[in-house]
Amino acid sequence: MKRALIVKGGWDGHEPDKIAVRFKRILEELGLFVDVSDTLSAYDDLSYLKSLHIICPVWTDGELNGDRCKNIVNAVASGVGMGGVHGGMCDSFRTNTEWQFLTGGNWVSHPGGIIEYAVNIRKDIDDDVINGIDDFKVTSEQYYMHVDPAVKVLATTRFPIAQYFHISNGEVDMPVVWKKMWGNGRVFYTSLGHTDDVFEKSPESELIVKRGFKWAVEGKDYATENNITVDRFLSDSKNY
Repeated sequence: MKRALIVKGGWDGHEPDKIAVRFKRILEELGLFVDVSDTLSAYDDLSYLKSLHIICPVWTDGELNGDRCKNIVNAVASGVGMGGVHGGMCDSFRTNTEWQFLTGGNWVSHPGGIIEYAVNIRKDIDDDVINGIDDFKVTSEQYYMHVDPAVKVLATTRFPIAQYFHISNGEVDMPVVWKKMWGNGRVFYTSLGHTDDVFEKSPESELIVKRGFKWAVEGKDYATENNITVDRFLSDSKNY
């Protein structure tokens, strides 16, 4: 059976327990058996991590040591998917640049705090994660992020709405939903989900997460069925 791992913890303000329950239900609906851990020691066993189809971090802030990060990096590179939301994935382990490299971006601000803003779905691309979904509004933190230019952006939000020093730069479209590759692994992220009720009030948000997880999970099977190894990615010059 396909297996998933949810690792929850860190800052309580992002409701890791509630988000983990939602993730578990979504993953089970996709046909996966789900392990849930409330300790970062879940990342200690590389063989176990490589046996998974997806890793779903739900951990804001905190510290991730080098060996654990290396295990995650190598597991995802082998074909294991990764998927997460908001600060539980891209405001984790702020001092760990390799984690940021893996996930595709990191939070830097949310001017205005809790505000209403629009999520604009890209209409110029054909992608199963967003097909058939129209633009929608949420009331939550609007994440301003530093983003890997290699990600495939599926939805954006426009800044500024709230007053702050950034408005001197004029309007910018900030990624809200993206996909990227990491070796053979598929990485999915959305900045939606400051609290769990965001997914109740905007069902489009949960649909995007479910589709994103499905896409990430399928990468493991693709790599296995086509016997794609990580050999072409390996480098002796990269230090963690």
